[in-house]
Formats: sequence, structure tokens, C-alpha cells
Amino acid sequence: INTYLSGYLKQENIRFRDKKIDISTTPGHEKNILSDDIIVSWNNIEKTLDGFKLDASKGDIRKYDVVGILGENGIGKTTFVKMIAGIIKQDKGDINKTVSVSYKPQYLKASDKLVKDILKETIEKYKNEIILPLEIEPFFNRKLNELSGGELQRVAIALCLTNDADLYLFDEPSAYLDVEQRLIVSKIIKDFVEKHDKSSLVVDHDIVFIDYISKRLIVFSGKPARHGLLGGPFDMEKGMNKFLSKLNITMRRDLESKRPRINKLNSQKDLEQKKEGKYYYV
Repeated sequence: INTYLSGYLKQENIRFRDKKIDISTTPGHEKNILSDDIIVSWNNIEKTLDGFKLDASKGDIRKYDVVGILGENGIGKTTFVKMIAGIIKQDKGDINKTVSVSYKPQYLKASDKLVKDILKETIEKYKNEIILPLEIEPFFNRKLNELSGGELQRVAIALCLTNDADLYLFDEPSAYLDVEQRLIVSKIIKDFVEKHDKSSLVVDHDIVFIDYISKRLIVFSGKPARHGLLGGPFDMEKGMNKFLSKLNITMRRDLESKRPRINKLNSQKDLEQKKEGKYYYV
């Protein structure tokens, strides 16, 4: 894996990529400091759908925030994001929102419209910032219903970022993307939010993706398809410890590539981290 990320075969002295895939730790931007400016908050919200119940006690999203969401399938992540987006309404409790929202759904809709027509505004305003790094230009003249899952995903991400909003909601943006594209997408979203003074809420199953992009974490627990309980947002260490402890796994950072790695169960490192209560690398 490290060889793939580096793009270089050391023994054969062959480079198969012009640059390495960099999985660095979150850099120390000044906006990483948590703002006091709350843009969305929720208090004792409940939602029941087809026999499933979601509970969220209290939490908030702040200006410049990037909040990652982790949890099993069918635990209520998408339901929660849809409530924040205003697509569905909670049964009980309050959601206070003072900002505009742009939402990228989990399931993407295709049509017979051309990519260049859908992304006309993106091309005009954010060609260098979004279009080129996402490598969308090669399929400008194709219809949405002719695109692969990964191509359609990139168009949906670009369209979401183009909308004029204060809070960007992404439901599984890494789906259908390979490891290189996932890191590119995470960097684009993160840089866009910081550069334009925005905030974001991101649901994803890729821990590396969430680890790279997030400043704080929401962790869902409960029983899939029965009951979901939202916890957080927590700081990264506390949130990841909470999530990984439920899975009974520990993670460390690879010394060479800096990527998160799962320790072998009951290995010396695994037992050592569990004894210290540090399931998440620091």
C-alpha cells in the first residue's frame, strides 16, 4: 500500500505516478480553532420513520467547522443530514438554523442533460478550484445517464460546492471513488470550506477520508434499522476513541506514509493502546 501511495517501485527504480499521494496529519490552520459562532444547533430531536427511531440530544455546527459523521448502515446518519438540510422535519425537538444549506444526497439522480450544461456556473466560477482537480473536463459533452458511478459522484460534488451556501452537506461523497480520487475530493472540500469561510457536515464510511477532512466528529450508536442515537460533536480524539472502541479495534499512524492503520487484533500495539484507552492514534 505504501508503494502504491508513493508512486515509486524502489527495487526496480520505476516511478508510475508523477507525485505521491500525501496522507498528512491535519495541518495547523488558524481556522482549525473552534469558533464561538454557532450556525446550526439541535436540542432533543426525535424522528420516527418506518419503525426506526432517531434520537439526538444536543449539539451544534459552528462557523469554519467541518464535522464528520461515523456510524453503521441504517443507524440514522442520512435521516439526520436530511433534517439539517430541511428535506424532512423532526417529530419532536428543535433545530435552529441561521444559514443557507447546499446538500449532496447519498443516492445520485442521472438525466439526459449534458455535464457542461449542469456545471455551467461551476466552469465559469471555479474551473481551477473544482473542475480541473476533479478531472471533470474530459466528459463535459456526455449525458449524466452515460456516466459511471465515480464520474457522476464528482459532478454531484462539484454542483454542491457551486451552490451559494454557508453550510455544505455531503452524504457519502467518497462512494464509487478510488483511493486517489477520495483524497483529492477530501482536499477540495476542505480547502473550499476554509478559503470561502464556509462550514461542512460530511457522512462517510471511509475512516481515512473522515480523518483527513474533519475537525470534529459525530458518532452514531444503537441498533441498525431500529434505533439510532447521535453523540457529539466530539473533538477528533474523543470521537474516534468512542467509535473504534465499539468496533474493538485500535489504529496507529504509519511511520512512512502517515496513513491510519488498523492494528492486528491482540497484537502488542493493540493491547497497549487498549490498556491506555487510546484506540485512536494521536
